[in-house]
Amino acid sequence: GDYGCTFTYSAQGGTNEQWQMNVGVSEDNGLFSCSIWRPQGKSYLFFTQFKAEVKGAKIEYAMAYSQAAVGAQSDIPLKQEEFEIAETTVSHREGKFRFELSKLMIVAKTPRDEL
Repeated sequence: GDYGCTFTYSAQGGTNEQWQMNVGVSEDNGLFSCSIWRPQGKSYLFFTQFKAEVKGAKIEYAMAYSQAAVGAQSDIPLKQEEFEIAETTVSHREGKFRFELSKLMIVAKTPRDEL
């Protein structure tokens, strides 16, 4: 529809890693979500940079993780200084990002036509 999510990155290493991307819109069309993750949990890619961008909505909440939950293991969030959240993008922070990424979650608010 009117919303989109783009994930761009550069990374080294890793062989045949499978990743998934899910996008969704809430029933009332008020929220748009975008998730990118490795279902097997931890990624062994060495990420030098990443950026996720949403189109048609403004980011309300975003979180990046160095390890995605699998089995009894929980998601392990990146430290707040490792990435930055802007109105429509989530990206690595140069010099602070520790090259590990296994999951990225974004929830964005869609523009409302006020009556």
